[in-house]
Amino acid sequence: MHALAAGRRLVLGGVGITFELGLSGWSDADVLTHAVMDALLGAAALGDIGHHFPPNDPQYKDISSLTLLVKVKDMLDKDGWLVNNVDATIIAERPKLAGHVDDMREKLCRTLDIKMDQVSVKASTSDGLGFTGRGEGIAALAVAAIKEKE
Repeated sequence: MHALAAGRRLVLGGVGITFELGLSGWSDADVLTHAVMDALLGAAALGDIGHHFPPNDPQYKDISSLTLLVKVKDMLDKDGWLVNNVDATIIAERPKLAGHVDDMREKLCRTLDIKMDQVSVKASTSDGLGFTGRGEGIAALAVAAIKEKE
C-alpha cells in the first residue's frame, strides 16, 4: 500500500493512469506490481521486495516496478522456478480502474513471459472504509503459484 500524493504519476501494473494524484514511494510506487513481486518472492521463499530492493537505495529511485519485476523473474529462473499463475486485487475508491485492467494484465504477462490466462487483475473498493475508502491511498493484494522447471 502507498499513500496518494500530489506531484506524482499514478502507475498500476506498469500502466500510467490519468489522475490528479500519484502514489508516494521511492520507486514508481506501483502497488500492484509490488504485490505481485512479493507474492512471487514469497512463493519461492526468497524474502520480500524490501530485502532485494531496499528503499532509499539510489539505484531504485523512481525506477519502473516492471524493471524490478524482471529482476524477480530472473531470481525465480535462477532457482529453477516457473510462474504458474498470479491473482491480484487493487483496492481503491478512485480512480475507477476497470477500463485499465486488461492493459495491466497484458503488461504483467509480457514482463513475466506468461499467457494472459495465467494472470488475473481485479479492481475493488473498500466501500468508503479505511485509508483507501477515504481516498488517502491505494492497496493491492496478490497471490502467486510457481512450479519447478522440468
